[in-house]
Amino acid sequence: MALTFRPKHRLTHKREFDAVHAAKMRTPVGPLVVYSRRNGLAHPRLGLSIARAFGSAPERNRLKRCVREAFRLMQLDIPALPERGSFDLVITARRHEPTLESCRERLAEAVRRLDEAWRKREAKGGADD
Repeated sequence: MALTFRPKHRLTHKREFDAVHAAKMRTPVGPLVVYSRRNGLAHPRLGLSIARAFGSAPERNRLKRCVREAFRLMQLDIPALPERGSFDLVITARRHEPTLESCRERLAEAVRRLDEAWRKREAKGGADD
């Protein structure tokens, strides 16, 4: 399978972002905060919400490129359960100097933590997203 970042891998509408936030599952990893919800699809999707407070437009765009590339490279490592699907992820960030390697490490750690948290929630019979 090719490692691409196609439109099907993106969250694009406000209702999709709102649904992820409504699931109330988040984890901070360094300067990144990653929100998630199960999506019922065979592949993960990514949404970015980078505030102007992060920095100038070139700084924000650099962070978004780093996060997208990290997501593209690790998308096959993001868990997907046949009955529940994969994850929708929304990422916000506090000001920092992004590098591809730091984005990959933080995103991998966030996905690991979120997958564990979702498994605990589902094992307890917690609320569906």
